[in-house]
Formats: sequence, C-alpha cells, structure tokens
Amino acid sequence: MSVSRLTPLVAALLCVAAAPPSTPKQRERDALRAALSDLILHSPLAGARVSVQVVSLDDGSVVFSRSADDLLNPASNVKLVTAAAALTKLGLDYRYETEFLGEGDLKAGKVKTLYVRGKGDPTLNTDRLYGIVSELLHLGLREVPGDLVVDDTYFDADRLAPGFDQENSDRSYMAPTGAVSLNWNAVGVYLRPGAGVGSPAAVDVEPPSEHFDVASALTTGSRHRRRFFVASEPEKGGAQQRIIVRGSVPRDERPASWSVWKKIDNPPVYFGQTLKQLLADRGVAVKGKVRLGPVPPTAKVLHVAQSDTFDLVLKKMNKHSSNFVAEQLLKTLGAEAKGAPGSFQKGVEAVEEFLDHEVGIARGSYVMKNGSGLNDTNRFSAAQLCKVLKYMYEKFPVAPEYLSSVGVAGKDGTLRYRFEGSDAVGRLRAKTGTLENVSALSGYVQAVGGEKFAFSVVVNDFAGRAGAVVQHVDALGAAVASLGSGLPPDKAVAAMMAAPTEVRPLAETKTRVGTFLALGRQADRRNIPFLRTAFRTEKDAAVRAVIADSLYQSDPQDYLGTRALLDSFTAADEVYGRLRKVAGELAIEVPGVSSVIDLAAGGNSDALARVVELAGAAAGDAAAETELAEALSEVARTAPDELLASLRARSAAEREAALTLLARGLAQAADAEHPFWPSLQRAIGSVDPVAATFARETEVALSKRIAAEKAPKPPAVLEVKPAPPERPAVTAPGG
Repeated sequence: MSVSRLTPLVAALLCVAAAPPSTPKQRERDALRAALSDLILHSPLAGARVSVQVVSLDDGSVVFSRSADDLLNPASNVKLVTAAAALTKLGLDYRYETEFLGEGDLKAGKVKTLYVRGKGDPTLNTDRLYGIVSELLHLGLREVPGDLVVDDTYFDADRLAPGFDQENSDRSYMAPTGAVSLNWNAVGVYLRPGAGVGSPAAVDVEPPSEHFDVASALTTGSRHRRRFFVASEPEKGGAQQRIIVRGSVPRDERPASWSVWKKIDNPPVYFGQTLKQLLADRGVAVKGKVRLGPVPPTAKVLHVAQSDTFDLVLKKMNKHSSNFVAEQLLKTLGAEAKGAPGSFQKGVEAVEEFLDHEVGIARGSYVMKNGSGLNDTNRFSAAQLCKVLKYMYEKFPVAPEYLSSVGVAGKDGTLRYRFEGSDAVGRLRAKTGTLENVSALSGYVQAVGGEKFAFSVVVNDFAGRAGAVVQHVDALGAAVASLGSGLPPDKAVAAMMAAPTEVRPLAETKTRVGTFLALGRQADRRNIPFLRTAFRTEKDAAVRAVIADSLYQSDPQDYLGTRALLDSFTAADEVYGRLRKVAGELAIEVPGVSSVIDLAAGGNSDALARVVELAGAAAGDAAAETELAEALSEVARTAPDELLASLRARSAAEREAALTLLARGLAQAADAEHPFWPSLQRAIGSVDPVAATFARETEVALSKRIAAEKAPKPPAVLEVKPAPPERPAVTAPGG
C-alpha cells in the first residue's frame, strides 16, 4: 500500500518514524540558531541592517546565516582582507628596508650629503631611529656639510587613501602614508602643570624636532580640573607643523602629564628633521637643510635598517586596528606586485587578484577602495569575510601568523575587555570594526565542546548607542563559544545582557565615588585590572560610570576604556543627575563630564552626542550650564564639522538646549575668527540640500541667541511692597 493512500494522520506518523533521530549536536545547533535568531529579532539589531554567518571549520557546514550575502560597510574588518592578501603575496619572510646612504668618502668622518631612501616601513619609531644614529656614529660619521635628503619615491604622492577625504581631521587615526615614515606618522604632545594655579603649563612634543612650531596658551588650573584642547595644522610651504594648545591642566601633588596624539602632515620632512635633531644630539652636525629628492646612483650605502618580522607588522595592524599600517601595507602590495611607485589603486588591484584567483571571490561582487576600512568606502558581506577566514585557516604555512594577528577575547588588542565572564574569553579571536552607525566583528572561535568556527557579524544603520549594539554582537560570539558547555545558548546570551539595576544610598555612593575617583587621578595603568573587575561587577549605574571614567583616566589612549566611559555615562537622572548631587556633596566637578568633553573636542561622535544630551539635562543648574557652555564653545573650535553633524542628528529639544548654551559660550569667547563659523559656511554651500538648509537655520538661530546674550541686560527692578497697615495697639490685660 502506498503512503498516498493512507490517512493523513497515519502518513504523518510514518514520516516521523522514518526521519533519522536528531543527535545531541543537531539539537545543540538548533538551540544556537533559535538563540541567535531571537537575539537579532528582539534587540537593537532588529531595526538595523545585519549580515551574519557562522561556519563550522570542522565540517564546512553553514551553522547560521542571516542576510549573509548583503553587502554592508564592514569598517575595520577590511583589515582582515588586507592582512590576508599581504601575508599570502609578500610572505612570512618579508621585511621592509630603509637605506641610509652618503655621497663622499666617510674615511674623513664626513659625507657631503646624507640620503635616506625608504620603502614604506610602518614600524620605524624613535627608538629604532636612535639606534640607527648610533650605527652611523660607530661607522665614523661626524659631520654632514651638505643637506639631509629624504627619498620617498617608492610610494606615489597621494598621502590619504580614498575615504580619508570624508573627514577634515588632525587626529592620529587619520595619519597619512609615506615611503619614509616615523612613529606611525603621529606626534605625541605632552602637557604638564606649572608651579601654581594660573602659571603657564609646559608643552613638549616627542620626539623633539624643528618640524613643530608650538603655540601654547595652556595654563595650570585648580586641582583635578582638566580642560585642554590640542589642534595641529600645516604651515605654509609644509616645512613646519603648528601645534596649538589651549585650556588648562590640573595642579596636583604628584608628578603628572597628559598626552595627545596628532597626525603628521608631511611625513618625509618630519622624518628628516627628526633625524637631523637626533644626529645633533649625538654630536653629528648636519650643516645643510632637510629637503626631498632622489638618491643619485653615486651614493654609497652606509646602513640598511630592516623592519620587524612580518607577523609583528600584522599584529600592529590588527590587534590595535592601525589605519596607518593598513594603508602602508596596501601601497607596499601595489609596489611589489605592480611596480613602484606603490599606490592605493595598485594595492587594491593586487588584493582583487588574491580574492579572485585564490579565495574564489569574484571581482565586482564587493567594493574595496582602501585597506583600513575607514569611513563610508568599502562593502563586503559576512559570507565573503567568512570565506577569507576559512581560506586563511586552511592555508597552513601562514595560518598561525594570521590567526595570531587578531585580538583575543578578554586578553589583548581591541578585544582585551570584551566578552568578560563568558566562555569566549581566550577562545575567540577576532577583528573589531567601528564607525558611526557601524559595528562589526569577524574571526574565529573554538567552542567549549572543541568545535571550531569562523564567523562574521556586520551591523549597519542602527539607532541609539553603539554600546548596546556591541553588547549584542558580543552575545552572539559568546553563544557560539558556549556550545558543548552544557549551558544553553540562550542562557549564554542572557548572561551577556546583565545591566546595572541597583541604586545605592547617597552616603554609600559618595564613598564609592570618592574611592574610584582617587584611583583615576593616579593615572596608573596598574590599576586597570582592578577597575575592570569593579566595572564588570558594579550594579549601580552612577558608580559604574565613575569607574569607567577612572579607566579612561588610567589610560586615555586605550580605546576600550573610552568605550566603557561613553557606554556608561548618560544624561539620565540615575547617572548624571545622581552624580551632580554627589559632586555637590563632595564639592567637586561632576565626575566624567570633563573626560566626555575631552573626547568630544577630539571629534568622537558618541562623546559629541553625550555633550549635546548633557546640555538638555543641565537646564536650570547654573553651574552645569556654565560648564557646558564653555565646553561647547571649545568643542566647536576643535571639532566644528563633527559638532554640526551631531546637532543635526539630535532631537529638536536636545538641539535647542545645546544651541542656547553654544551661543552663550561663543558670546563669551568673543572670537570673530572662531572655526565654527567657517564650518557653517562650508555646510551652507554643501551640495546636499538638507545639510545646507540645516546649516543655514543653525547660523540664524545662533546669531539671534548670541545677539541676545550680548545685549545689555535691563537693570533689575526692585519691587517696592506697600507698607502693611498700622495695627492697633494691644493693651495687656490689667494695663
């Protein structure tokens, strides 16, 4: 009898009986799929564009997939592609070389002209350059009567990759490329207080070089008050770079300094002038000037400096997400594969050949314009990134170096403080990717049960804070890592979602806030492990924000401390409102505000959003309004374009409150050449009609408010109350 002639119920029972029994592995994977689907559908990811894929490296099966072929902006996950192509094409034994040559006979201790010819080494720093100077000194070099000539023709003249032009910034992550480069083409500006409040503060650049013209109006402020702004700009002709420092640094009992990193505008000139200074420090006088030019064939090699091994170069790029190293690698690929001078276009062509011929990803199925992933330039899908990861995992000669180049969850790199408390710690290795409204994570994970996976999560166009999105992306990785642990994947997800809910009594909050503020003021990196533990276990949102601020103060250059601060510090009453009360009780500035303002002044989009939110939350508090008015004026000075974009993205009520305080700050600054006005004019002339209209409306609104601020205030009118009517005399009884 055929199944078709049976009743539907009997047929269904027979089909169930004929189906193979599900295995524990299948049930576990089904539970994982359900947990990941629920995570995406009921979280901040629900309203975003999300491309996800999880692939088993043991059997090659796709374990989970959602819109895996959608092309999205992967941010710094592009570095995984750059690293794969560079490692495969250049090889493990590749080393960069920088040549030092002389014209003339060194026997007399002189060379007529000293030449430097670079080939793109991204790892050359001051320490190594000092060692090179020692080598030249020990060769007998004592004087250079002529010039110091830098030859950087191994790369073309385009300093900035496509996508970098979308920002007008002096921040170090925007550092330009150069065949001759130093210190990642960034300079450290170090600040320290003077003898007393009001006295000038010290400003140093490291390393010292004639390349910099420092214009400082930095003063020493009261204890614990930190409010400084550092900007840089090229001077005419490019021979020097101007460093502008304003504001104040706090006076404290202990030795203290603060550092800010700015990009170098003219890498070869900076290198040459720094080398000249280091030579002079060792007694080798260069009588001529620093200039650019080719090395003549008559010049003789004095010394060849080799870079770190290639695995270390990749670690510098991926573990710390260095845009500079990524773009240097891309140009190097172009020069080696297509011939010098190396260019971004040649580099992309070399990567495209690698993806097409070796990985099996066809040209035209993705968009790659730069090697770092900066800004709105590149498009890859989660499936394509997983394909690259799988290819590199299976390519044994280079797989160990590739896997070791990315961050380890809870251990190092940009994942050092992520996934804490989950099974992913030490088991997950991945590359992060972060831009405005973009969060990505792609890499490898070995689950507790032993199975290995490649995965990629790319999230675009999400609403709200990046921190919530990062938390849910991490929960996805933690769920995969939990397979085989006995903990259901949905429980692993829930464990990552725990949020602070406790509200401590004000007296206890004051004590804890004071303790963590004292740790933050020490600015000691050795406190970071303790602070991380406290941050993870603290259940009071206000105290947690102070711990995050202390993490930031302990190492302002650490992206993860910055992220913790911006995710924790909110304008809500349970954080900013309570911290204002605590600050009033302790007679201190509101914890966290100065740090958020520092980050906003550097153009950090999340920090700018917080400052705008704080402007609304400060309404009615005269001291808080004054602080934020001054802050908004300075933020508008150092990050005018970014502030305008942030104002445009906020609600009407938040924008109005911020514009009112910004107008007050601009009126008090009384600076007719304030950079915010040219920024507004550029936006008014934008080809985007919406942006132009917004800028025009902002200019009008600010002008009216500033006029009102400057208008003479009418004298206060004393209210004269009529005298009370005379009361009749009261005679005491018997009087």
